[in-house]
Amino acid sequence: MKKYWLPAVMLGIFEIIAVTLWLTKDNLFYLFNFSYIGLSITLGMYLFQRKYKHARRIVQLLVGLYMLVYLGLICRENMQIEGFWYYLFTGVFEAATIHYAVAKIFGPLIFSRGWCGYACWTAMVLDFLPYKIPAQPRKKLGWIRYITFAASLIFVAALFLAKVGNLERIMFWAFITGNIAYYASGIALAFAFKDNRAFCKYYFSSR
Repeated sequence: MKKYWLPAVMLGIFEIIAVTLWLTKDNLFYLFNFSYIGLSITLGMYLFQRKYKHARRIVQLLVGLYMLVYLGLICRENMQIEGFWYYLFTGVFEAATIHYAVAKIFGPLIFSRGWCGYACWTAMVLDFLPYKIPAQPRKKLGWIRYITFAASLIFVAALFLAKVGNLERIMFWAFITGNIAYYASGIALAFAFKDNRAFCKYYFSSR
């Protein structure tokens, strides 16, 4: 008998998180947000167990587009690393803070690379490229991600120190330009290294 109970357990975990944050924060957004992500991942796990070859791609599109389009473009939240610093400095527990905590801190400890494989909107696009199996050994360029991490911190800190106005508008446009830069460099690196995930490995790898 296949372990169809695993998707149900995953959905249960997300629903517990959703209800807990909804009640403690008194904000219906958390119920919708985590329920939607939980249902999407549960559907993907079920399809994967049924050996549907596009199961992971479906989850990537469901969660990735939700993060990019709804939270990022419609709700105007910066879901990148600079958004994490911005909301952290302002003391607000928003989607970008949750995203970074789950994707880069707690997620890898629990789900290994599960978030990168199923919910990242950058990988969602890069995985459509032809180099699914790396043609070359991994290069020792992981130090680049520390420069990216530091640059985002310096950028946001400089905005606060300079007391720049309209910070939310600036962060929104930083989200748009940042994503354009990420996709452009990600595609270029994929072709340069013959590896769809070269960008993830050298710019934002959490391991």
